[in-house]
Amino acid sequence: MMRRLKLGWIVGLMAVLLVAGLVARTLYARSQAQAEAAAPAKPPQAMDLNASDIVVARVQPFNRTLAISGSLKAVDSAVVRAKVAAEVKALSVREGDTVTAGQTIGQLDTLEVDLRVQQADQNAASARAQLDIAQRALTNNRALVAQGFISATGLETSISNEAAARATHEAALAAANLARKARTDARLVSPISGLVSQRLVQPGERVAVDARLVEIVDLSRIELEAAIAPEDIGGVAIGQVARLTAEGLDAPITARVARINPSTQAGTRAVLAYLRLDARPNLRQGLFLTGVIDLNTGSALMVPVSAVRVDRAQPYVLAVVGDRVEQRKVTLGQRGELTTGPQTESVVELTAGVTDGMVLLRGSTGALGDGTRVRVLTAAP
Repeated sequence: MMRRLKLGWIVGLMAVLLVAGLVARTLYARSQAQAEAAAPAKPPQAMDLNASDIVVARVQPFNRTLAISGSLKAVDSAVVRAKVAAEVKALSVREGDTVTAGQTIGQLDTLEVDLRVQQADQNAASARAQLDIAQRALTNNRALVAQGFISATGLETSISNEAAARATHEAALAAANLARKARTDARLVSPISGLVSQRLVQPGERVAVDARLVEIVDLSRIELEAAIAPEDIGGVAIGQVARLTAEGLDAPITARVARINPSTQAGTRAVLAYLRLDARPNLRQGLFLTGVIDLNTGSALMVPVSAVRVDRAQPYVLAVVGDRVEQRKVTLGQRGELTTGPQTESVVELTAGVTDGMVLLRGSTGALGDGTRVRVLTAAP
């Protein structure tokens, strides 16, 4: 009996100790939470920035440029067309072949043309015979009028008949010459020197009059055809220098504005400018090039293009104000290039939203929210 009573006391004591331990643990956790709540909040960790991550907006001179793009086009090109309807008998050139002005490059079949020439010669011979008859009749009637055997009215009729026969004969001769010209036109001749860019028919095909047979381009003079927006065309002038690049070209190409179209393009209202390029072996008609035209030099509040964010409806920049990032909407102006030492960087003018000397973040820093803490590790350039 005593043993059972002692065991009960031990179990009760253990239960009390367990409850006391749980209460103490709960009270300790609550006190810790209250202490943490009462303690001041730790400021968020600042993002470290290097000199390459920031740029200072400055009013400085820059080279104003205009971005352009377009396709190359040969100044001189020609299309050899069929001047008569006939079958292509021979064509001796293919794409890439070099031809010279006046070179025979093909031949159309002349069987039908030869028959027309023969027909025209026969008509001319018949007209000549009629003219001879009319001339003899006129000569005889003149003699008869002088002797008084016929009236002057009969002589006038002979004169009219002779004039009509002469006109018919001359028309027949013209038709014969026209038929002979058609035989000459059956020979296909290159009108310019250059390279064959397209061969559009094959021997044995029958072609109609004015059908395209061969296209020839002269790459010794080539130019870029660039569409300029109406608001930018006022700054473009003949003689301005442009720098062009394209995939596959080892170095930029220098060009000059040679002509400006006086009319706008239907639909886009753009104006075409033609830039003359120096001849190079790897330039081809139709090659797409991009580049800039150097317009003039001026001063403005410029920042690198990479510092302007355009992922929203209105462009904005990330400015460093104190130790915080602040988003500021900006208004863009002219574009250009700024040369610093050996490097040339594309820049854009900011006409509103930023002041001279303000520190901005480049695009390399990524997207930062408004109010993000930052710390500049090195001085701004």
